[in-house]
Amino acid sequence: MIPVIALVGRPNVGKSTLFNQLTRSRDALVADFSGLTRDRKYGEAKVGSQAFVVIDTGGISGDEEGIDEQMAEQSLVAIEESDAVLFLVDARAGLNPADQALARHLRQRNKSFFLIVNKIDGLNESLALSDFYALGVDKMFGIAASHGRGVNSMIEQVLAEFPPQEARPEAQLYDSIRVAIVGRPNVGKSTLVNRLLGEERVVVYDEPGTTRDSIYIDFERNDQKYTLIDTAGVRRRKNVRLSVEKFSIVKTLKAIDDAHVVVLVMDAHEGLVDQDMHLLGHCIEAGRGLVLAVNKWDGVEADQRDWIKSELNRRLQFADYADTHFISALHGTGVGHLYKSIDAAYDSATRKLSTNALTRILEGAVFDHPPPMINGRRIKLRYAHAGGQNPPLIIVHGNQTGKVPASYQRYLENVYRRELKFVGTPVRVEFRAGENPYADKQNKLSQRQVQRKRRMMAHVKKNKKKR
Repeated sequence: MIPVIALVGRPNVGKSTLFNQLTRSRDALVADFSGLTRDRKYGEAKVGSQAFVVIDTGGISGDEEGIDEQMAEQSLVAIEESDAVLFLVDARAGLNPADQALARHLRQRNKSFFLIVNKIDGLNESLALSDFYALGVDKMFGIAASHGRGVNSMIEQVLAEFPPQEARPEAQLYDSIRVAIVGRPNVGKSTLVNRLLGEERVVVYDEPGTTRDSIYIDFERNDQKYTLIDTAGVRRRKNVRLSVEKFSIVKTLKAIDDAHVVVLVMDAHEGLVDQDMHLLGHCIEAGRGLVLAVNKWDGVEADQRDWIKSELNRRLQFADYADTHFISALHGTGVGHLYKSIDAAYDSATRKLSTNALTRILEGAVFDHPPPMINGRRIKLRYAHAGGQNPPLIIVHGNQTGKVPASYQRYLENVYRRELKFVGTPVRVEFRAGENPYADKQNKLSQRQVQRKRRMMAHVKKNKKKR
């Protein structure tokens, strides 16, 4: 088994910075204030040929209340899951009572842990470490995670206690269906993620903006592998002021690009608002499979339900290919049916298409509704073939394809979606024109043709003088 290493410590001691250093990524959000990380975040890392898993956690101070209490619970779960713990402390802040309490907890749980004294840059390392000998820890390392100082030698000594494990092949890292859960703040995205997983995997709290980072969660259901991505809520641009929230939105948009299927969660009590439409437009432009989930449906009156359904039908005609589910993430009503729509959208988005079938559909579409005339010449569409997946891309070849109207392109997209029975995915149609083999060739006249041309020009000039 690949060793699992958890990073724990007080808030703002540099756990996320070390996580990024070990995974050689920028997956974890980093900012100069405490409490930024709230959920457990997993990442795969490798030193030489030795592979391991790193868990980034929220800070534990010992006096948590409200949402901080749930953050601390997530950190304690990570400790239980791990094979070893990197216990981070702040060299500049010195030894803290919370550090002593956490060290006691690790000893009580009989966990193998290493004391990592961070932020020693600019300090005398011996003096910085001396304050922490009071914890009675033999395995102590001084590092500067922000600069990478001492990180490699530290992790090599930590991994020396585990048998060598090879990293998974690159192809196996992306063999699951990636599903991004997106929406506005406080519409119930994290509650839905926990309900889909059947466990309290991410922090849920009754305030907007609880989730700050995109959390990738791998799991398996009915022999099918999935990766759920819990994302931060996206508010209107004028309401975004904190730089951390801006980075959270960037992470959400990146999660949409990473996903195969996007589940857009809306609040039934507020109905379909403009921000939902903006998010929906971004998902369609990204070309991802789409499933719509109207949450908090259990608390809506009967007449209000009818109005919401009519509004969805009226305003979402351009995305009528996406399945719509009316659910209650809190109670689990209708949540299980999401998997059927997710699987159908994924199958449609990644289906292999034959050139023969695509060309036959193109011929039928052109027969029923021919392309318009351009400058007295009919646009000719000859054949089609597949150009890509997720979204399905269909390349159509012909003459004057650069002049095909957008309305006719939408017509072909709808025909292909109907004939191929695509569900939950947009379809892209692109046009390619055949090259003229004589476009760059100059017509050279023979000597006889040149003389004839001169006689003709002289004849024309002579007739003009007579007139």
